[in-house]
Formats: sequence, structure tokens, C-alpha cells
Amino acid sequence: MTSADLELCYMPAVEQLARFQRKELSPVDVLKAQIARADAVEPAINAFTETFFEEALEQARAAEDTYARRPDEARSLEGVTVGIKDEMSVAGQRNTQGSLIYKDFVEDEDHPIAARLRNAGAIFHARTATPEFCCAWITSSRLHGTTRTPWHLDYTCSGSSGGSAASLAAGTSSLATGSDIAGSIRGPAAACGVVGYKAPYGRNPDPAPFGLDSYNQSGPLARTVADCALFQNTMSGFHAGDIATLRERMDIPLQHDGVKGLKIAYTFDVGNKVVAPEVEQQTRVALGHLADQGAIIEEVDLQWGTEVLPTARDYLDHLFGHWLVREVNGHPDLVCDYTKFLAERARTIDTERFFRAFEVAGEMYQTIGPILEDNYALICPTFVTLGIKAEQKPWEIMTVEGREFDSDYEFTLMPQFNMLGRLPVLDVPAGNAANGLPVGIQVVGRSYDDPRVFRIAAALEAAAPWLDCPERRPSL
Repeated sequence: MTSADLELCYMPAVEQLARFQRKELSPVDVLKAQIARADAVEPAINAFTETFFEEALEQARAAEDTYARRPDEARSLEGVTVGIKDEMSVAGQRNTQGSLIYKDFVEDEDHPIAARLRNAGAIFHARTATPEFCCAWITSSRLHGTTRTPWHLDYTCSGSSGGSAASLAAGTSSLATGSDIAGSIRGPAAACGVVGYKAPYGRNPDPAPFGLDSYNQSGPLARTVADCALFQNTMSGFHAGDIATLRERMDIPLQHDGVKGLKIAYTFDVGNKVVAPEVEQQTRVALGHLADQGAIIEEVDLQWGTEVLPTARDYLDHLFGHWLVREVNGHPDLVCDYTKFLAERARTIDTERFFRAFEVAGEMYQTIGPILEDNYALICPTFVTLGIKAEQKPWEIMTVEGREFDSDYEFTLMPQFNMLGRLPVLDVPAGNAANGLPVGIQVVGRSYDDPRVFRIAAALEAAAPWLDCPERRPSL
């Protein structure tokens, strides 16, 4: 494909919409470029489980006509492509959840977020890969195979919204949906060098039962901070079918003031005690960008111990894990090996260990709460290490700076903030390590104050943009 077509593939959604309105660009041109890009890169990264390109082209032509004839009727996402994670229901589409059990299951109604995106004029051109039942930190399944980060095909795009993040990094979608119950938006965003947002609990609608779990939140992935804000604004807000959704409306600005004079805290220890040198190095580079813009940067001690992650795991095993038990019991020959592993662990969790997760979360907030009130935001890494292979199993052990970590919860720095689900957390790129893999950092804000994390992220993006030119994109 031409360099001009490739630029269309990576053009931010906000810029697309402005050009559509000015009749300088057609949604058809963008979609055709993304289809050509998918033809070229999908065999390598495997981000899509199913495509709807012919139907999408019809919708793009209709959007083109709207901009040409009735531009005042153009909706907020008119003609913009959205990859839909293969766990989100869309009427008339298969929803496999990455499992052979549901390989032929077709939904008869839209998820509330899918309905909002459809009503906003978005084009659902593809479904994006997820591990079976969204339960792994890699995106690989017996049904759909293995999805890889476009930056280095030996390594994972993470999970569970791995296909969404990989598609964005490869330029085959403009926006993509995700969900995050332990880091499933932020992990893929970090592994693929894109932006992912875990909104505060109740900000975005989700059906029961998982919509009733404060650890869980569906949300946006995008290539830029402004695109992520636009996408989040479209999907958020009260929904009559979800008792947990907040009635008060939160619109995140697409442009922000600078960070001069803002106090920003950081830590490398959210109970992990160590991170790999390349993770620390790139995080410090990002902190330096904020300091150069006048922010006041200060390291803080959260005083969280190594018991934090095991209690998050116990909580999720007791609830989410018993859904896996049900599926394994019903279809033992169809599930993935990691699903069986996680289900077996879930069988061992008793109510005492489940209740302990609530106690620990309360203790955690006693230290982080005052820090977030005294500082504008907190920054920390997303992963302990970058060395997660594309098909790594949760029982495999890694060693980082002499300390052992399993490949399930221990190498992640994200479930801590699902325990504190009312905190907004935005994951953004912080450059690339020597092996070419991107490093992600989390920007954490005080409860229900979403704009703060976007303001900090916008300053980071202004100082060190990502994916905006060929030199800062994966070379597929």
C-alpha cells in the first residue's frame, strides 16, 4: 500500500471527523485503506476473529453521503471504524468469547455500549480477538489461535482486549472496545503502545452479572488521548438497564491545559517490590517530560505489601473464576488448558479469602486516598517486565531482578486499581525498550475525577507523541 494510504490507517479519529466534515476525506477511503492494511498484516498479528468489510463499506458510503448532502446530521462518530472485542454482544453477530463452546453463538441484541456506538454512526468492521472467556494475560485460544503485538511477533499483545490493541497499533481500526476486570484494557494498551482507559465503576454501562462487579468496566482503546476521550464520552452515561451506572454526566475535554505547577506523584511499588530496569528507565523518561513542562514530581510510598495481588486474585477466582468452573464442568473437552488451570484454582477459594480482599482494599485506600487528594495524579508502570511471550502460560515463572513472578497476576501492576474500582486509570505509552517493545504507564486519578488523568496523558503525548509517523510505528 502507498504511504498516503498508510497515513489514513493511522489518522486519529478526531482528525478524520474534522476532515469528513470539511469534505476533504471520505470514510470510504479510510475503510478501504484499513482493509488493505488488514490483508497485509492480519496473517502475522491475527487481531480479528471475524470481518464485515462489505457491510462496512455500505455503511461508509452512507456516511459519505451524509457528509456530502446533510453534514448537519452527521453524528459524533459518523463513519469511524470500531473494532468490537469478541465478548461484546452485537445483534446479528457471533459472540464467541474466544471459546469453542460458543463458536456458533449469535447475539440477538446489542450491548448497551454497542448500541450507543451504532447510534453515534460508528462502523463495526471487525470483531477483535480475546483469550477464552477473557481470562488470560495473553490473547490465544483453541478457536482463534494466537494474537501478537505488532512490535515483536514473538511477544504477546496481552489480554484480554489483545485483538483490539493489536489492531489499533497495526492501523486496521480507528477505535476499538475493551473490558477491564483485572487490567484487560490497560495491559493490551501497554503491550501494543496505544491508549486504554479503565473508567471509574459505574461510568459506562454493562449488563449483569459482570456489570454488578465493581472490579469490572467496559471501555475504550484508541491511538491518541483525544480519541480515547471522544470514545469514552460516546459510551459513558446512565443506562436504564444497569443499576450501577451513574446518573451524573461526565464529558472529558478533548484539549487540556498544561501541567505547570501540578504535583504529580509516582511509584514503582504497588506491592510488586521490583520492576525490570527497562520499565523503570522508560517510566523515568516520561516523568522527566512532565517535569520539563513544569510539573512537580515526587516519589511516594503507598505502603502496599505483597499480599495485595493475591487478595485481588482470590476475589476474582471466587466470583469470575466460578463462572469458569461452570464452563469447564459443562464442556471439559472444549476449553483451553489455561481455563482449566484457572478453574481448578478457583475451586480452592473459600469465603474467608474472598472477604479478605475487601479488607485489603480498604487498607490500600487509607494510604493512596490521601496521596491522590494531595497530588493531581499518580503514575506507575503497567507491567513488572516486558518479557511475556505470545503463548506464555499462567503457571510459568519469570525472574526479574532476582525475584520470581508468575505469569498470571504477579507480573502485572493493574488489578490493584480494580480493587479500587472508583479510581480512573488511563494507560499510555512511555516509549520503547531496547528490544523494541513498548512500555506502558498508568495515570491514576482521585475517585470519579476522570479529566485529571486525561490532562496528564495529553501532556505526555505532547512531549513524546506515539504512532504519529512511520518512525514511531511497528514495522510490519
